[in-house]
Amino acid sequence: MPTEEQREHVLAVMRRTASVESVSFGTVGQSLGEQDGFTHAYCVGIADLDALRRYLHDPVHLAGDPQITPYLSRIAIGPDLSDDMTPTLAAEILALHEEKVALYPQWAADLAPLLAAA
Repeated sequence: MPTEEQREHVLAVMRRTASVESVSFGTVGQSLGEQDGFTHAYCVGIADLDALRRYLHDPVHLAGDPQITPYLSRIAIGPDLSDDMTPTLAAEILALHEEKVALYPQWAADLAPLLAAA
């Protein structure tokens, strides 16, 4: 269980990532979902696939994840919704994720146990 100081540090790192150039808006805080069991939530709005690619590979994002993941017991990763009705959007987003996995295998390995626990 992280200390309060560690929790605040992780939330600060998450807020820093949520404020990178490619993010249109972001919020980090307590999870209000009653059935998901998560204590904290991270949500960002990203305008389009080009912005998503920049976000996924942003140096701030890449540097932040290793500071965050050791303190997580599980993670749920979106996307959860979009106002873009392109039928292939989910597949295009998945392709960007797979591109990142191929480029950063350690990142993928660090996330894998957290995704399995979700």
